[in-house]
Amino acid sequence: MFQSAWIASNCHPASRDYYLRKRTEGQKHNAAVMRLARSRCNVIYALLTRREFFREIPARNIATAA
Repeated sequence: MFQSAWIASNCHPASRDYYLRKRTEGQKHNAAVMRLARSRCNVIYALLTRREFFREIPARNIATAA
């Protein structure tokens, strides 16, 4: 999971945003990647328990949501 999160932090925009947010909160690289890996585990668990497929929902723009 660590390697998957590490690659995702470089290639997947939503994962990159999460990783960078954790870095700006003061997390070191390994801690930020582990947080991302845990977040991805939570998503996988939710998908398996609900028997759903993954659907990526684009992030809402804060300015247009208000």
